[in-house]
Amino acid sequence: MRLATWNVNSVTARLPRLLDWLAAVEPDVVCLQETKTAEFPAKEVGALGYEVAAHGNGRWNGVAVLSRVGLTDVSSGYPGEPGFPDPEARALGATCDGVRVWSVYVPNGRTVDDPHYAYKLAWLAALTGALTPEVAAYERLAVCGDFNVAPTDRDVWDPKAFVGATHVTEPERAALAGLRDVGLVDVLPRPLKGDNPFTYWDYRAGMFHQDMGMRIDLVYATAPLAGAVTDAYIDREARKGKGPSDHAPIIVDF
Repeated sequence: MRLATWNVNSVTARLPRLLDWLAAVEPDVVCLQETKTAEFPAKEVGALGYEVAAHGNGRWNGVAVLSRVGLTDVSSGYPGEPGFPDPEARALGATCDGVRVWSVYVPNGRTVDDPHYAYKLAWLAALTGALTPEVAAYERLAVCGDFNVAPTDRDVWDPKAFVGATHVTEPERAALAGLRDVGLVDVLPRPLKGDNPFTYWDYRAGMFHQDMGMRIDLVYATAPLAGAVTDAYIDREARKGKGPSDHAPIIVDF
């Protein structure tokens, strides 16, 4: 199985790129985040052989799972999911050829003194609680997406530049550790260029070309699934060209 995850930053704006990428890379299962639509282009994606499960409510957030190996047991959101103030379209689960897959778009947090930061921590804690029985029930499970947390200082281009900012605080990193504690493994992808496994680069100030990025898109998998990985890499090429997302896809082969 080839599994991919990608924050597309609007599937409508990025649809031609997404279709070209699907045809070239041929992933079996794709987790998408920040789709920003209530009307996912299922017809266009379906022409490439993909079934679609989508969870979106308009111009913000939105997640989807695309599969060409079956798509069952779809769950929009998870039990106990907190909202801001209402639950948002940030999590979608599905079973694809015996593998349980979750596409997640973790709240950004904004600033450490913003109510959105508390919401982010509550959302991650509730996600961990919801996934605990699933990890026990599914030998092969992967949680993929934009976690908006850099797991370590090695996952940001300059730790000093992030002092006092979200994405790197100890409570956020502890929340990720909670996911690992319930039996998930961080599948570390290799960069296609350079030494840094970054997946996100801000659009501003040429940060992509200077490789001033972060690793905030992650694939967490159960140990049996992580043990079956034959390759995992960041498709940096997809971040290039005209009108890209500010995130690059991660591709994992099992």
